[in-house]
Amino acid sequence: GRARLSQAEPRARPGHGEEEEVEEEGCYQLYPGHIPTSPLQKALLAAGSAAMALYDPYRHDMVAVLGETTGCLALPNLRDKMKHHPEGYRILQERPRIRLSTLDMGKLRGLPDGSLGREYVRFLEDNKVSPDTRMPPKFVDDEELAYVIQRYREVHDLMHTLLGMPTNMLGEVVVKWFEAVQTGLPMCVLGAAFGPVRLSARKLQVLATELVPWAIRSGLNASCILNVYYEQRWEQPVESLREEIGIFPPP
Repeated sequence: GRARLSQAEPRARPGHGEEEEVEEEGCYQLYPGHIPTSPLQKALLAAGSAAMALYDPYRHDMVAVLGETTGCLALPNLRDKMKHHPEGYRILQERPRIRLSTLDMGKLRGLPDGSLGREYVRFLEDNKVSPDTRMPPKFVDDEELAYVIQRYREVHDLMHTLLGMPTNMLGEVVVKWFEAVQTGLPMCVLGAAFGPVRLSARKLQVLATELVPWAIRSGLNASCILNVYYEQRWEQPVESLREEIGIFPPP
């Protein structure tokens, strides 16, 4: 049990002592929005979010909770990869965000066709998606790891752009196969394994014979996708960046 102040003892002064008491009670927020949870609570959240995500793969809130509550091994591994890479380390230090408030959409639209920035905006507009829909982390009990999973979420649409995949179920499954190999996140593995159950027989054949083998080969061959400072690569041609990262041309 935790030591508690008796009624006869004076309350700690507001400030450092009070902060420590709150932290001891397990209620200390490591970052804005953080919700402290026990291992049992994380297990229950993981089970519930996995069930809901399988029932409705477009429940992005459930997919987000699943990623946070099951990434205890994969997230530190991704963080270490970033720390041991010059560009990844700089990203960890500077903590850039990909949001509408940080993007100059007019400038990106004005870039040449085929550049990362132009194709990224084209992807957002064609699929009617926004980077602002990515949920902030809540259940990751480490401030730095919380940024790692936030970064992963915010570059997800860039993975669609680099892989040339739309946001329909087939495209999402292909991206999840690539991300599963790249990140090792159980959430990605689950999406890659169970996402195809909703596909037609024709799409399953294309997935199994062409798209999944390509996604796996690209995931194994590519360098860590979190070690690219995409905000400083907007003018780079997509084909050039694919080659640099090690992503094979889409079939």
